[in-house]
Amino acid sequence: MTASKSIQAAELGTQPIRELLFKYAMPAIIAMTASSLYNIVDSIFIGHGCGALALSGLTVAKPMMDICAAFGSLVGVGASTLVAIFLGEKNYQSAGRVLGNVIVLNLILSLIVMIVGLLWLEPILRAFGAGNNTLPYAKHYMEIILYGNVLTHIYFGLNNMLRSMGHPKISMVATIVAVSVNIILDPIFIFTLNMGVRGAALATIISQAVAVLWQMTVFCNPKEIIHFHKGIWRLDKHITYRSFAIGASPFLMNLAHCLVVVIINNQLVRFGGDMALAAYGVINRFTFVFAMIVMGLNQGMQPIVGYNYGAKKYARMLRAFQLTAICASCVMGAVFVLGEAATQWMIFPFTHDPRLIAATTQPMRILCCSMWMVGFQMVTGNFFTSIGMAGKAIFLSLTRQVIYLIPLTLLLPLIFTSQPILGVWWSLPVSDTLSALTAGIMLFVQIKRFKKAINEGHTLS
Repeated sequence: MTASKSIQAAELGTQPIRELLFKYAMPAIIAMTASSLYNIVDSIFIGHGCGALALSGLTVAKPMMDICAAFGSLVGVGASTLVAIFLGEKNYQSAGRVLGNVIVLNLILSLIVMIVGLLWLEPILRAFGAGNNTLPYAKHYMEIILYGNVLTHIYFGLNNMLRSMGHPKISMVATIVAVSVNIILDPIFIFTLNMGVRGAALATIISQAVAVLWQMTVFCNPKEIIHFHKGIWRLDKHITYRSFAIGASPFLMNLAHCLVVVIINNQLVRFGGDMALAAYGVINRFTFVFAMIVMGLNQGMQPIVGYNYGAKKYARMLRAFQLTAICASCVMGAVFVLGEAATQWMIFPFTHDPRLIAATTQPMRILCCSMWMVGFQMVTGNFFTSIGMAGKAIFLSLTRQVIYLIPLTLLLPLIFTSQPILGVWWSLPVSDTLSALTAGIMLFVQIKRFKKAINEGHTLS
């Protein structure tokens, strides 16, 4: 371990928290915003090039994409958190072995997901809410995505590693490369080559392949604190177990989100038809931009919190959480303002279909009314993940996605008897409110414990 590498890792425990959060979060925010803008542009191309039913098809396909993302996060998030903790403990040998585990585990899991997904694609999509009109779009899109699933897993796994190693800007560049290639290829494949939704999916996979090549140039450099070398490729039981334990929270969160979207999709089709499904897709893509900014903040916070937790610098750790939570609340507060005050301006980019505009206006206002609380809940869940408290993070994930939302999605339509579709829409903000309150209570209890540790002298801040 060279002196420069030690300094690079040690800055997480010595630099001012505000500067660190800006340094680590800003590249992640830029990368995540670029990624979310890609999703918007992708939806605009598909909406105008393939029609409203194609947007419904993508909404149906989203739960399956969430499943793919869940297995990627099981490895990537857990491994990157471990790297940050190991660096904080100055356990550089273990940090290096995590890299080989990331590659091997992602290869295994992504191949399993691809094979299972392709074998049972049509029945899975029908269970997710696909009807005869939307199934072809969802199927054509997911076939390409599943064939490229290995690249997707490795791309996200290595990006997580780069941030924890102290390379947030390189991680940002990898994302921007992927997004740029994707946006360039989308219109070529969708319009010029007339490939429809298949073209959109192919553009996604090719762009991720280009980004992986860029990432590999970094990890092949022996001067890096963590790099490819002999001896890291054998699976380590201890690292694998801890990676899965920590990554279980985002894994279950994605699976839970998948289950929720399946139930919501079926309820929307049942009470509102394909237009309600397309409306949900439009609203998701609008809110997704801001949620990705919060995810960027979380990614910036994660190595700071993980390192200082490993180094027992609890005051610095709590300060990083506090700043992140404030910023996230402001970001999601903007969703509330725009969704309520400029509703139709947020819808117009996706479609000019008057039926879809009418079907989206009221639901957007309903779903956005609680968004100002969502940022705090997201950051709190990620905070527990970042310090390795997987059980608490999993519980918080389940409160918003399963414990509150699923029962509300099924029960509220029975209360709104004249317009049961309103019950489906209102289930989302009600569950957001309840989960934010739960997160606040759990955080209050945990902070009291950390403050006790600080008062006993376990801090170097």
